[in-house]
Amino acid sequence: MGQSFTDEELMLMARMQKGIAIIQLKLEAQIIKRRPHYRMEDRLLLDKIDHERGTVHLNGADYPLLDTNLPTVDPEHPYQLTDREKSVMEKLALSFTGSGRLQEHVRFLFSKGSIYRVRNENLLYHGCVPMNEDGTFKRFEVDGEQFSARDFMDRVDRLARQGYFATDDPAQKQYGMDAMWYLWSGSQSPLFGKEKMATFERYFVADTSTHAEERDPYYDLRERRDVARRILEAFGVDPDKGHIINGHVPVRVKHGESPIKADGQLIVIDGGLCKAYQKRTGIAGYTLIYNSWGLLLATHHPFGSTQRAIEEEIDLDSQTEILEDNTVRIRVRDTDLGRDLRRRIEELTALLEAYRDGVLKEG
Repeated sequence: MGQSFTDEELMLMARMQKGIAIIQLKLEAQIIKRRPHYRMEDRLLLDKIDHERGTVHLNGADYPLLDTNLPTVDPEHPYQLTDREKSVMEKLALSFTGSGRLQEHVRFLFSKGSIYRVRNENLLYHGCVPMNEDGTFKRFEVDGEQFSARDFMDRVDRLARQGYFATDDPAQKQYGMDAMWYLWSGSQSPLFGKEKMATFERYFVADTSTHAEERDPYYDLRERRDVARRILEAFGVDPDKGHIINGHVPVRVKHGESPIKADGQLIVIDGGLCKAYQKRTGIAGYTLIYNSWGLLLATHHPFGSTQRAIEEEIDLDSQTEILEDNTVRIRVRDTDLGRDLRRRIEELTALLEAYRDGVLKEG
């Protein structure tokens, strides 16, 4: 059953949401000012507010604000936290850093996770590989160095870990934490994949044209086989054998969109497992199955409820499609694990021979 709230409770929650949103905008602005190479100055909007007229200057035009009551925004110092806002953030930070269970999960994330992964000729990543409209990789200059595609992902991957593990160097830790925020909402982030996150516009501007978040050209280009092959090559994967496994943007199956793109070289497995997306996608997610026989994609249909499934004896409804059928069954020796095992066998064999030949002495 849905939970009901009183008018007073709804008003209190709205005020809390508004208050924390202003804090978010202020803290994000501090990062943007601290890291000019992020090139996100267009997200500095609190200083573009005309408090007397109740408007904000955005994209070369003035838009009326939905809410002009901004008591915590000082027109002279719009990005400075008030003492009470600082207190709120200190308490929130303490709650997060003081949670043993949360820290256990976060440490696992940074120890085992990565921006991308290559396994058995499959390249897996969540969002995108930032690209230009002509299909070339976007290049980023940081400290005089140029980065693109894999090099850029390797760099932000390292910086994200630095933000967690660099406890003995506050400046390096801050740099890494800023990079982690950039990955969430940066205009060129491989995880976000949009030109902007329109937080301010969605909260305070009625004109929905300002809410648009233009996607990276990658999301149109990934339909092309030549682009998929170029990406695989950039990450050291054989394009004749490899696949790209992509997530992030739910596939709108109900509108005729297919998860299989680039003639089968790129597979999108975000089909809306979350119930909130199922009205948009028409399905309840995908499961990609990769085994010795080939590559299969299972499409799951929405599940009503456990009670309904029991009463009507309904099974989970899924459809499986064979994407690739191996003519020769894959063995362990053909996998990354198999190659690692062979290398270890060779090293142990060489060590054994060294002992037998007297090159090494038993110690």
